[in-house]
Amino acid sequence: MPVALITGITGQDGLYLAELLLSKGYEVHGIIRGQNNPKRALVERVVPEVVLHTGDLTDLSSLLRALKAANPDEVYNLGAVSFVAYSWDNAQVTTEVTGNGVLNILEAIRLHAGEDIGRVRFYQASSSEMFGKVQEVPQRESTLLWPRSPYGVAKVFGHYMTINYRESYGMHASSGILFNHESPRRGPEFVTRKVTMAVAEFARGRTAPLPMGNLDAKRDWGYAGDYVEGMWRMLQQPHGDDYVLATGETHSIRELLDVAFRHVGIEDWERHVTEDPRFMRPAEVDLLIGDASKARDVLGWRPTVGFQGLVTMMVDSDLAALDARRS
Repeated sequence: MPVALITGITGQDGLYLAELLLSKGYEVHGIIRGQNNPKRALVERVVPEVVLHTGDLTDLSSLLRALKAANPDEVYNLGAVSFVAYSWDNAQVTTEVTGNGVLNILEAIRLHAGEDIGRVRFYQASSSEMFGKVQEVPQRESTLLWPRSPYGVAKVFGHYMTINYRESYGMHASSGILFNHESPRRGPEFVTRKVTMAVAEFARGRTAPLPMGNLDAKRDWGYAGDYVEGMWRMLQQPHGDDYVLATGETHSIRELLDVAFRHVGIEDWERHVTEDPRFMRPAEVDLLIGDASKARDVLGWRPTVGFQGLVTMMVDSDLAALDARRS
C-alpha cells in the first residue's frame, strides 16, 4: 500500500486529493496547523480514513516529526496562504508560509530520506499567479515568470527551490503550475465562490447589491477535481518535472456573472452588482491562459469539466446548502 502525506489537507485541493488517493488504495496522512484547528472536523467528516498530524510549514521540526510518523512514498505540498488579496496586507506571513514553507518541507524530506532521497516523491503546488505580467500568451512551462503580488512572488520562490532540490540532490520533485481551479469546496473569499453564494441568495430573495472588483479581469478556470488527478499523475512519472495544468480557455468575471445569474433565471444581473474600489488589486495580472499540451502529451491529462458546467455546479451546491440551512 503506497503512503502519501498532504500539507494543506483542509483546503479544496487537499480534500479532493485525499479522496482520489484513498480510491487508489493509498494510506493517506495529512498535516493540520494549530491546536484545535476548526477545519479538523471537516477533514474527519469528508475523509475519515486520513491519519492527521499536527504541524506547520514554518516549523521544520514539526515537519520532520510528521515525516517520521507517516514515512510517506509521496508528499504533496498544498499548504499556503493562498488568497491573493490577503497577501498585500500580510506580505511577510505569506512569504514565510507560501515561500519559505516550501524550503522547509523540501529540507525536511532531504533530512528524513538521507541517502535514499529518490524514494520520496514530492509535489509542489505552483501557481499561474507566477506569470503575473505575462510575457507570452498562452503561458507554458518555459514562459518567463513576472509575479504581480506578494503571493505570486512567494510561489516563484517555492517553484525555483523545488527545481533546485531536484537538480542539486536528485530528488523526484515536480511542480504543477496550476491555473485557477474551483469547486463547491472553494473558500467564500475567492471570487468564484463569492459570486455563486450571492447568486444563490439572490435566487432566494436577496436585495442587497453584490460588491465586486474588476469585472473585466479574465482567468483560465477549471475544476479542482480534475486538477488533483494531474498532481497524482506527475508523481507517477519516472522523473520529476514541471507541468502546466489549465483548460486553455479564458473567461471574464462578467462571463462568470452571466452564467451564474442566468442559471437561476436572472438575466439583468447588472442591477444587483456594484464595482467597489476596495476589491481592486494594486497590480492586476494580465491575460492568464494556460497551454497544458505537455501535461496532455506526457501525463495523458485533460480537464473533463467545462466553464459553464463548473459554474452551474457551484451555484447548485450553494442553493442546496442555503435551502438546507433555512429548512
